[in-house]
Amino acid sequence: MYYLGIDLGGTNIVAGVVDENYNIIAKESCKTNVPRSEEAISDDMANLALKALEKAGLTIDNIDCIGIGAPGAVNSQTGIIEFSANLQFHNWKIVEMMENRLNKKVIVENDANAAAFGEYIAGAAKGAKNAIAITLGTGVGGGIIIDGKIYSGSNFAGAEVGHIVINYNGRQCGCGRKGCWEAYSSATGLIKSTKEAIQKENPEQSYMLKAIGGDINKVSGITAFNAMREGDETGKKVVDEYIKMLACGITNMINIFQPDILCIGGGISKEGDNLLIPLRKYVEEERYTKHNDKQTYICAAKLGNDAGIIGAAFLGEM
Repeated sequence: MYYLGIDLGGTNIVAGVVDENYNIIAKESCKTNVPRSEEAISDDMANLALKALEKAGLTIDNIDCIGIGAPGAVNSQTGIIEFSANLQFHNWKIVEMMENRLNKKVIVENDANAAAFGEYIAGAAKGAKNAIAITLGTGVGGGIIIDGKIYSGSNFAGAEVGHIVINYNGRQCGCGRKGCWEAYSSATGLIKSTKEAIQKENPEQSYMLKAIGGDINKVSGITAFNAMREGDETGKKVVDEYIKMLACGITNMINIFQPDILCIGGGISKEGDNLLIPLRKYVEEERYTKHNDKQTYICAAKLGNDAGIIGAAFLGEM
């Protein structure tokens, strides 16, 4: 059996053919180039799907269903992307348009949910009954799996975990609220915290400012971690505060859902034990079930950018 998944992102569109062992055997991609019409993006997705199948030595007849992971409020029952800020669409009938182009059943799901499902069936959360996948990127994305099913809420906009408030009336978030988890624990939030710390230092004595060539606009998500590794005290403080904020949100997730596994993806997760060891310690101190024998295992995600493709490809098997 073969499956086909499409990861529709704000920057790239990727189509992948996946075998029954969750291996991606062929991929094709192109730039999303938003803003563009629904028709143009649907054309690209259909063409990429056919090209990926051709690369794998297959045709559309070799698959039963196509899955798509897309950003925004995605109604998987109606097949409509009701709203997507990244793609600038309202009420896009994506399933209807793709089925007309490929003459195959199409299923659409939120991209973070699809990625979480990918980790659940083939990655870090494989074997779990209940799992949460958190992605630390431009924002804080999340997907929740309960009893093997994606939880998306009654309005298909559930699991927007980045917008729980962890600091009331705190830092402004892009969603309009203040103090959201995303405002502190995303890569964007870490960059902001790093810049704020550098600006409080003496420019002539700032290790981090020197490390980025004196241009504060070159601060990235690894600037503070790199400084910490070199023994810089400001870098250590930024990283410690970042991990505390991350732990606060993760503890909230665990206290509510009590998953078997919570995995963390995104670029910051590549810090490995520098992130996970102190993170687990803070969560252990704060979690409600600290005296329970069964605890949530916190780990790094495994599938990287392939999680969304694999998860989307197997939506029809859920």
